Amino acid sequence: MKLYKAFATVGGLTLLSRIFGFVRDILIAASLGTGWVADAFVVAFRFPNLFRRLFGEGAFNSAFVPIFAKKFEGEGKESARTFAEEAMAGLLFVLLILTIIAELAMPFLMFALAPGFDAEPEKFDLAVLLTRITMPYLLCMSLVALMSGALNSVGRFAESSSVSIVLNVVMAVATIIALWLGYKAGPEAGIIQALAVFAAGILQLALLMWGMKRAGLSLRLRWPKWTADLRRLWQLGIPGIISGGVTQLNIAIGTMIATMQPGAVSQLYYADRLYELPLAIVGIAVGVVLLPDVARQLRAGNVEGVMDSQNRSLEFAMLLTIPAALALAIIPTEIVGVLFERGAFTAADTEATSMVLAVFALGLPAFVLIKVFSPAYFAREDTKTPMRYATISLTANTLGSIALFFLFRSLGWMPHLGIAIATALGGWLNAYLLWSTLHAQGAFVADARLRRNLPLIALASIAMGAVLFIAAHVFGPELRSGHGILADTLALTGLVVLGMAVFAGMILATGVMSPAQFKRFTRRGGSA
Repeated sequence: MKLYKAFATVGGLTLLSRIFGFVRDILIAASLGTGWVADAFVVAFRFPNLFRRLFGEGAFNSAFVPIFAKKFEGEGKESARTFAEEAMAGLLFVLLILTIIAELAMPFLMFALAPGFDAEPEKFDLAVLLTRITMPYLLCMSLVALMSGALNSVGRFAESSSVSIVLNVVMAVATIIALWLGYKAGPEAGIIQALAVFAAGILQLALLMWGMKRAGLSLRLRWPKWTADLRRLWQLGIPGIISGGVTQLNIAIGTMIATMQPGAVSQLYYADRLYELPLAIVGIAVGVVLLPDVARQLRAGNVEGVMDSQNRSLEFAMLLTIPAALALAIIPTEIVGVLFERGAFTAADTEATSMVLAVFALGLPAFVLIKVFSPAYFAREDTKTPMRYATISLTANTLGSIALFFLFRSLGWMPHLGIAIATALGGWLNAYLLWSTLHAQGAFVADARLRRNLPLIALASIAMGAVLFIAAHVFGPELRSGHGILADTLALTGLVVLGMAVFAGMILATGVMSPAQFKRFTRRGGSA
């Protein structure tokens, strides 16, 4: 399999999606800021978006892909299609019931989703309304997730990696409409955004249906039946969703706790959106591509190929993640200020969001490592071990978030900074547990190239970080010049390009990657 080419396909489309996502969030920040409407919308969007991340970005695929791929390669396309149709019927049945229950019980669910909102009835009622509007998104995303897994299993990554672009474009257009209508920071703007989420789900489903038709895998609706294959999918799927979606579950828990502090929910959201850029480009690309690759290598008995894929995936992930994490931790104020500080988003919001972003960044490598290590379990149809470790991590994160939130608030510090610290530490705990078990079982052994390159990548990242720190101190006034968004953006772009140039120079100088290696990894027909 052309592993690096697949990484480039998924990562490139994810990057394009995140660019549109930044445009969307810049508009939302200018429209809603971090006020009560923003908090209500973030909670309403976070709930269905949590399921989108769980299903659409690898967690559901951890159970579905190995079974579908086994049927596709061993029994043929029709057998795989039948299994996909049975899985689709079961998913629709379960999620339709859950959606109806959630719609009816939303005022009661909101006490769990946002326990701090009950002190502000207007915010509570708006959050209930917005979440009711966005709930049907789950039904669309259940089908999108299943179809994405089927397409990924047959080596088609473009359609499944493009669905987020649709969401971001639709929400950006909705924000422009809200601003044009004069609904700045008002509840009407939140309603328009919620309707946009609903509409985006329908369009995303249409895109995947088109992709399935192109692949010759169009699915028909069936009555749900409890078959042996569905029983196996259920057994693998529930632990897989919990373990594969631990990062998103950590964020959801943090959001619930943050509702007890005005403005904290939206500040966490904006920081989360920034550090998720490298997480999405690298972590999701690795997770989506590595799972079917390792599963196929294992079925072929190619242990050496499995080990090489895992080592190269870890090397690729750290090559991009470590410098990104350091950059976000060293110049968070410059990044947040240039991207978001306008309209309803104030300088005080920039300062608070920047502090949260810097802490989140310290956990970024861990969240990517989880994406690298998890497929080694999922490809072996072992979802229980990652689930146990995810449960341990979630418990530690929840207890740590609660304890640090109230401790920091009692000390007069930003209480939601404690949530960010607990989230980062929880990620590192989960990554360590996954690695230690694989290492003990001999399922992951670092090869000579990885042992050589990881310290050099860290050294190159430190050099880049030092240059960024000095450059931000010297040229910082230009980043907040007040000459307009274009001038500020160009100044930030120059800072980023400088950091990338220093890192690339160090990588080439130390021999981590040569121009010849880069061509070999990316040329058509080259293999990992």
